[in-house]
Amino acid sequence: MPRVGFLMDPLETVRVEHDSTFALMLECQRRGLEVRELRQRDVYFRGNQVRARMRTVTIERKPGAHFAVLRDAHAPLDELDVIFLRKDPPVDVEFLHATQLVGLAKGPVFINNPGGLRAANEKLFALRFPDLVPETLIARDMKLLREFLEEQGGDAVAKPIDGFGGSGIFRLRIGDPNLASILETATRSGQDAIVLQRYLPEVVQGDKRIIVLDGEPIGAVNRVPQPADLRANMAVGGKAERGIITDRDREVCRRLQPELRRLGLHLVGLDMIGDWLTEVNVTSPTGLVEIDALSGLATEERIIDFALELLQARKP
Repeated sequence: MPRVGFLMDPLETVRVEHDSTFALMLECQRRGLEVRELRQRDVYFRGNQVRARMRTVTIERKPGAHFAVLRDAHAPLDELDVIFLRKDPPVDVEFLHATQLVGLAKGPVFINNPGGLRAANEKLFALRFPDLVPETLIARDMKLLREFLEEQGGDAVAKPIDGFGGSGIFRLRIGDPNLASILETATRSGQDAIVLQRYLPEVVQGDKRIIVLDGEPIGAVNRVPQPADLRANMAVGGKAERGIITDRDREVCRRLQPELRRLGLHLVGLDMIGDWLTEVNVTSPTGLVEIDALSGLATEERIIDFALELLQARKP
C-alpha cells in the first residue's frame, strides 16, 4: 500500500469544505492509500537520514472532528512513496531550509520538487515570460516606484513579493493623498522590494485560477472581487464562479510547460486577469474544491492518478 505524505500547515486548522490539500488527502484515503501528515518544523536530519515526525491519519469532511490519528511517530522520509509539499507561504528562510532538507530524501516522488519550489517565487516566476505579464516593476526605491506609477497612467497595483491570499495588496493612484503612506507601508520605508504592476480593469470580471498538471490545464475557477474590494482571492471574500479555459489560457500553459517540467513543478496554479498572467502559484495552489463543485470535474482524482503514475514509472 503506497504511503503518501503531506507536508502542510497543521491539519487542525484546515477549512475542510475549501482546502485543496484536504481534498487530495481524501482522494488518497478513498483509494486505500496510507495518509500521513507532517509539518515543516518537524523535519530534521539525523543518522545520515532526513526524518520527520509524522502522523498517520484518517479524515472526513466533518468540521471540528475531521481527522483521527492512527499513529504518531518519527520516521525517515524515504519511508514515503509520494510527498506533496503543500506548506503555505511565506517562503522565508525556514521554508527554504526545509526544502533543502526534504530534498535529501531520494525515495519519494515529490509534488512539487523541492529545488523547483526554491527556484520559482510565486510573484517573480512569471517574469521569465515578459510578453505574458502586464508591465511590472520590482523595486523599493520610492522615486522608481512613483515614476513607474506615472508611466502606467497613474494606476497600478502593489503586492508583497512573498505575500499570499490577497494580503498586503494595494491599488495605487496618482493624486491619492495616502500614496506616500501606502508606499512607505508596502516597502517598510524602503527596506523591502515590492511588485508593482499596471492595473488591469478586467479584474472586475474576475481573477481566474487555472490548475495546471504537468503543464496542462485541468480546471479553472473565476474569482470575482466584492464590489468594494480590489482583491478577488476567495480567502478575502472573492466569489467563485465557473472558469472557462480559453485558447489564450492554453497558449500560456504551452509556453510555461517546458520550464515547469524542467523544475519538477508538476502541480501549479496560474492566475490570469483577462489575457495576462499575473502569478504562478507553486507552493500550495488552491481551487480544487470549487472547480469540482462548479464544473463537475474531479481534479483531485487526476492529480493522484498522475502521482501514482510517476511512482509506477520509477519501478524497475
